[in-house]
Amino acid sequence: MANTASARKRIRQTERRTARNKARKSRVRNFVKKVETAIAGGDKAAAAEALRAAQPEMQRAVGKGVMHRNTVARRLSRLSARINALSVG
Repeated sequence: MANTASARKRIRQTERRTARNKARKSRVRNFVKKVETAIAGGDKAAAAEALRAAQPEMQRAVGKGVMHRNTVARRLSRLSARINALSVG
């Protein structure tokens, strides 16, 4: 257990930060899930709209340091590719 006041404060800060980051990650996952559902349903318009809503949320997670920028870029790229492939199939 923490012995110094500063260490105890650090523990409190970490708990708050962890809760915030978990909420942010969860929010991103929910947005991505909506895109996945629309893609699975084969609805290109709904999928594109869901991606437009998810993109700023994912970028915000990068800005806050919750997710890595390359991870988000890769996921956005793969989702866009899957949406674009819907009209072909």
